[in-house]
Amino acid sequence: MVMGASGSKLEKALGDQFPEGERYFGLENFGNTCYCNSVLQALYFCIPFREQLLEYYSNNKNPGDAEENLLTCLADLFMQISQAKKKTGVIAPKRFVQRVKKQNELFRSYMHQDAHEFLNFLLNELVDILEKESSDAKDSPQSSSPEKVPNGPVQPLANGVKKEPPVTLVHKNFQGILTNETRCLRCETVTARDETFLDLSVDIEQNSSITSCLKNFCSTETLNAEDKFFCDKCCSLQEAQKRMKIKKAPHILVIHLKRFKYIEQLGRYKKLSYRVVFPMELKLSNASDDVDTEYSLFAVVVHVGSGPNHGHYVSLVKSHNHWLFFDDENVEMVEEQTLQTFFGSSHEYSGNTDHGYILFYEGLGGKS
Repeated sequence: MVMGASGSKLEKALGDQFPEGERYFGLENFGNTCYCNSVLQALYFCIPFREQLLEYYSNNKNPGDAEENLLTCLADLFMQISQAKKKTGVIAPKRFVQRVKKQNELFRSYMHQDAHEFLNFLLNELVDILEKESSDAKDSPQSSSPEKVPNGPVQPLANGVKKEPPVTLVHKNFQGILTNETRCLRCETVTARDETFLDLSVDIEQNSSITSCLKNFCSTETLNAEDKFFCDKCCSLQEAQKRMKIKKAPHILVIHLKRFKYIEQLGRYKKLSYRVVFPMELKLSNASDDVDTEYSLFAVVVHVGSGPNHGHYVSLVKSHNHWLFFDDENVEMVEEQTLQTFFGSSHEYSGNTDHGYILFYEGLGGKS
């Protein structure tokens, strides 16, 4: 069987350097589910996330709770891989994929799906499940009274205090804070608004780099003419300057390159095959208040194909200083310089259609 062959080839390639206790498994494709497989591999090799998910699952697994959800299906799949007897092989993430389709009609068809939309959906869904479980756990001691209300406790919180949502394992790993600053050019008052993010979607330009994309993301724009800003201090519309910056950098920085652009004249989306260099080590100095934040690249989800509505996804993952290439069932070792082939094309009509699409960086400040 070809799959087994790729596994044993990988074991031979690593030889006695095969990391102790690590598992490298391909994932079966259930008809265009490569968007899901490529993201799952990146998340599995996001070690702090994997460890915290498995720990949470083993501490909270209650045999009485028969109801499965996306969290239990994902944890189950990670458990299956991490506890497999063999070091390499193929696993069919059937229950997980069925659950995704049941949960979200967007992923039900056999059409080509977007890996970034899937990642977003998955992380937000996990947050919802974890927050609900946390609030249920908080409410359970008081809920012995017969009048249990489905939407939580009846009594309002004292002094209208708003309950802070719990910090989930998704937040711990992926959440950062952006500050949106607007400065009125008449009275110089700065209005700042914070917003959280689980990933950053950045516009791309031809022959650029992630550093320059992040610099543009945080560049200052002037609001004037019909875009004027309503200044509360001046009580009127005024010209203003607006900029975005990263106030708190996440432990795992996920960067989504906006490779699919809506072209007005064509009335459809087009894939931008631009060459965007992504470094192995990344510093956020231009874009962030967290000046010393340094990151190391550990996974890349690659879109293969010339257009947005068809194609394929694969991922490259760094594990114990080796780079591995995951293409559904197949797993192989690659050299680090192979990543350069996924930067994109310097000119539009190039034969290369394999382009970095989602980048996963881990903060070097030690595991939080």
